[in-house]
Amino acid sequence: KATVSVLNWGGGSRVLTSAFCSVMDEELAPTLQSVLDNDKLQWIFVGGKGGVGKTTSSCSLAVQLARAPKQGRQRKVLLISTDPAHNLSDAFNQKFTREPTQVTGVEGLEAMEIDPQALKSLTASIFEGYGFGSASSDNASDGFKGALSAIKDAFMSLPGIDEISVLVHIMNEVQKLKYDVTIFDTAPTGHTLRLLSLPQTLNQTIESLNQVQGIGGMLSQAGTFVSSNTGMSSAEISSATTSFVDTVKQVQAQFQDNARTTFIPVCIPEFLPVYETERLVQELCKYKIDVQSVIVNQVIQTIPGEAPHPLLEARKRIQQKYLDQIEELYEDFHCVRMPVLTNEVRGVEMLSTYGRFLLNPYDVARDGYV
Repeated sequence: KATVSVLNWGGGSRVLTSAFCSVMDEELAPTLQSVLDNDKLQWIFVGGKGGVGKTTSSCSLAVQLARAPKQGRQRKVLLISTDPAHNLSDAFNQKFTREPTQVTGVEGLEAMEIDPQALKSLTASIFEGYGFGSASSDNASDGFKGALSAIKDAFMSLPGIDEISVLVHIMNEVQKLKYDVTIFDTAPTGHTLRLLSLPQTLNQTIESLNQVQGIGGMLSQAGTFVSSNTGMSSAEISSATTSFVDTVKQVQAQFQDNARTTFIPVCIPEFLPVYETERLVQELCKYKIDVQSVIVNQVIQTIPGEAPHPLLEARKRIQQKYLDQIEELYEDFHCVRMPVLTNEVRGVEMLSTYGRFLLNPYDVARDGYV
């Protein structure tokens, strides 16, 4: 592999390679225009530390994507929140549910918020869809029903399994050509990392089990036991298991397909958000997930010639320290600096105003206070 550099920061390190990082010799535009220009892109994850503006960023990007034609036609965009503390409805001043709903005033954009109960129901339905709902069969003993129920509960308790279920569901919709691109407004960093690591973890677990000596005989005996209790043939059980494994591998392949998937970290120029962003980027590189852009929110700019304000000047000095670090850490990324605004970013009009600075860098001398 063509290693470019090794960066060390925050107790970790990451190797930059030409496989999934940009070439450092090129000066990259501080915009997300490359995201809009990539017609192959299907999955965009927007994430970072809580309170840094992930939802505002994802909503603004979704509006810009929906308004950018794809090969001369209307682009179909789905914005989905996997954060238990949903804010999409607040951002758009419109109520969203677990079903995709057209965003008023933005043609081609639909949004949905997945509530925890809906996640559990969807996960359960997918579990049963692979043929594991047969414990209710008249052939099944009470003991077997209890055992399979316990296995099902354990499966549904895996960290990130609910989000994987949503992803599988959305992948199926995309394969039906309903959406061109799906944007995930994710939960804070730790939860998101569990989601992104789950496919690889499950695949490694399955591969490890397959290497255990004698596992074949044990699985054969287990298959006979399940078959006698459910009425499913061994071939049906094997097909259900293989189908689930193939689905997990498909999810992992989607995550690691740099042409179709990218992750956009969001931070603000302060120590903890920058520290957490670098930890997130290191993990994304570890799981071979593409990341080429970083959004830096709440950057303070003042109009040249204005009388300086002590508080603003102090905050600007603090921010500049971390903006310099961000430039050093992510010189091979599209670093998009977004301004502090004079108004709340709510509703399609403000999201559109804010979103235009994702594509055209904000300049306070030119744009004034917004």
